[in-house]
Amino acid sequence: MRMAEELAKRSTCARSQVGTVITTGDLTQVLGIGYNGNARGLPNRCDGTEPGACGCLHSEANALIKAGAQIPGKVMFVTMSPCVMCAKMVVNSNVRRVYYRTPYRDSAGLRVLRLAGVETCRYDRWRDLWR
Repeated sequence: MRMAEELAKRSTCARSQVGTVITTGDLTQVLGIGYNGNARGLPNRCDGTEPGACGCLHSEANALIKAGAQIPGKVMFVTMSPCVMCAKMVVNSNVRRVYYRTPYRDSAGLRVLRLAGVETCRYDRWRDLWR
Protein backbone atom coordinates (compact mmCIF):
# COMPACT_ATOMS: atom_id res chain seq x y z
CA MET A 1 0.00 0.00 0.00
CA ARG A 2 2.90 2.32 0.72
CA MET A 3 4.06 1.96 -2.88
CA ALA A 4 0.55 2.82 -4.13
CA GLU A 5 0.60 5.91 -1.90
CA GLU A 6 3.88 7.05 -3.44
CA LEU A 7 2.57 6.47 -6.98
CA ALA A 8 -0.52 8.56 -6.20
CA LYS A 9 1.77 11.56 -5.71
CA ARG A 10 2.60 11.42 -9.45
CA SER A 11 -1.04 11.94 -10.42
CA THR A 12 -2.01 15.19 -12.11
CA CYS A 13 -5.74 14.77 -11.40
CA ALA A 14 -7.22 17.95 -9.97
CA ARG A 15 -9.75 16.13 -7.75
CA SER A 16 -8.19 12.95 -6.41
CA GLN A 17 -4.73 11.44 -6.66
CA VAL A 18 -4.91 7.63 -6.81
CA GLY A 19 -2.13 5.02 -7.08
CA THR A 20 -2.29 1.28 -7.80
CA VAL A 21 0.13 -1.64 -7.48
CA ILE A 22 -0.63 -5.15 -8.77
CA THR A 23 1.40 -8.10 -7.49
CA THR A 24 1.52 -11.84 -7.79
CA GLY A 25 -0.68 -13.69 -5.30
CA ASP A 26 2.29 -14.44 -3.06
CA LEU A 27 3.30 -10.73 -3.06
CA THR A 28 6.81 -11.48 -4.36
CA GLN A 29 6.62 -9.70 -7.74
CA VAL A 30 5.17 -6.40 -8.88
CA LEU A 31 3.32 -6.98 -12.16
CA GLY A 32 1.98 -3.50 -12.86
CA ILE A 33 1.78 -0.01 -11.40
CA GLY A 34 -0.35 2.99 -12.25
CA TYR A 35 -1.69 6.35 -11.20
CA ASN A 36 -4.54 8.43 -12.60
CA GLY A 37 -3.71 10.91 -15.31
CA ASN A 38 -4.02 11.68 -18.99
CA ALA A 39 -2.95 9.31 -21.78
CA ARG A 40 0.65 9.12 -22.93
CA GLY A 41 1.53 11.98 -25.25
CA LEU A 42 -1.39 14.18 -24.18
CA PRO A 43 -1.07 17.24 -21.90
CA ASN A 44 -0.09 16.20 -18.38
CA ARG A 45 -3.27 17.58 -16.77
CA CYS A 46 -6.98 16.88 -16.38
CA ASP A 47 -9.40 17.79 -19.16
CA GLY A 48 -11.80 19.22 -16.54
CA THR A 49 -12.83 19.14 -12.87
CA GLU A 50 -16.35 17.70 -13.11
CA PRO A 51 -16.60 14.41 -11.17
CA GLY A 52 -16.60 11.50 -13.58
CA ALA A 53 -15.62 13.69 -16.53
CA CYS A 54 -12.07 14.83 -15.82
CA GLY A 55 -10.70 12.75 -18.70
CA CYS A 56 -8.06 11.00 -16.61
CA LEU A 57 -7.39 7.30 -17.04
CA HIS A 58 -7.93 5.62 -13.70
CA SER A 59 -4.91 4.24 -11.87
CA GLU A 60 -6.37 0.71 -11.88
CA ALA A 61 -6.65 0.74 -15.68
CA ASN A 62 -3.08 2.00 -16.07
CA ALA A 63 -1.79 -0.77 -13.78
CA LEU A 64 -3.91 -3.51 -15.40
CA ILE A 65 -2.61 -2.57 -18.86
CA LYS A 66 0.89 -3.37 -17.62
CA ALA A 67 0.04 -6.42 -15.49
CA GLY A 68 -1.81 -8.39 -18.16
CA ALA A 69 -4.76 -10.71 -17.66
CA GLN A 70 -3.08 -14.08 -18.14
CA ILE A 71 -1.65 -14.47 -14.63
CA PRO A 72 -4.34 -15.74 -12.23
CA GLY A 73 -4.68 -14.84 -8.56
CA LYS A 74 -3.20 -11.35 -8.63
CA VAL A 75 -3.46 -8.94 -5.68
CA MET A 76 -4.19 -5.23 -6.13
CA PHE A 77 -3.34 -2.42 -3.73
CA VAL A 78 -5.15 0.83 -4.55
CA THR A 79 -5.42 4.03 -2.56
CA MET A 80 -9.14 4.40 -3.38
CA SER A 81 -11.67 1.61 -4.01
CA PRO A 82 -12.43 1.05 -7.71
CA CYS A 83 -15.35 2.56 -9.60
CA VAL A 84 -17.75 0.18 -11.37
CA MET A 85 -15.89 0.15 -14.70
CA CYS A 86 -12.51 -0.40 -13.07
CA ALA A 87 -14.03 -3.14 -10.90
CA LYS A 88 -15.22 -4.93 -14.04
CA MET A 89 -11.72 -4.69 -15.53
CA VAL A 90 -10.27 -6.04 -12.29
CA VAL A 91 -12.62 -9.03 -12.45
CA ASN A 92 -11.73 -9.77 -16.08
CA SER A 93 -8.00 -9.48 -15.32
CA ASN A 94 -7.89 -12.37 -12.83
CA VAL A 95 -7.31 -10.26 -9.71
CA ARG A 96 -8.43 -12.26 -6.68
CA ARG A 97 -8.00 -9.72 -3.88
CA VAL A 98 -8.21 -5.91 -3.72
CA TYR A 99 -6.87 -3.91 -0.79
CA TYR A 100 -7.98 -0.27 -0.76
CA ARG A 101 -7.25 2.61 1.58
CA THR A 102 -10.30 4.84 1.25
CA PRO A 103 -13.72 4.16 -0.26
CA TYR A 104 -14.69 5.80 -3.55
CA ARG A 105 -17.74 8.12 -3.39
CA ASP A 106 -19.86 5.35 -4.99
CA SER A 107 -19.57 1.88 -3.41
CA ALA A 108 -21.03 0.08 -6.46
CA GLY A 109 -17.53 -0.94 -7.59
CA LEU A 110 -16.99 -2.85 -4.35
CA ARG A 111 -20.34 -4.59 -4.85
CA VAL A 112 -19.30 -5.66 -8.37
CA LEU A 113 -16.04 -7.09 -7.05
CA ARG A 114 -17.74 -9.03 -4.27
CA LEU A 115 -20.46 -10.32 -6.59
CA ALA A 116 -17.76 -11.67 -8.91
CA GLY A 117 -15.95 -13.39 -6.05
CA VAL A 118 -13.04 -10.93 -5.67
CA GLU A 119 -12.06 -10.44 -2.04
CA THR A 120 -12.01 -6.83 -0.88
CA CYS A 121 -10.38 -5.39 2.20
CA ARG A 122 -10.19 -1.81 3.44
CA TYR A 123 -6.60 -1.43 4.54
CA ASP A 124 -5.58 1.75 6.28
CA ARG A 125 -3.34 0.14 8.87
CA TRP A 126 -0.26 2.25 9.65
CA ARG A 127 -1.59 5.02 7.42
CA ASP A 128 -0.61 7.79 9.79
CA LEU A 129 2.94 6.48 10.00
CA TRP A 130 3.48 6.53 6.22
CA ARG A 131 3.95 10.24 5.68
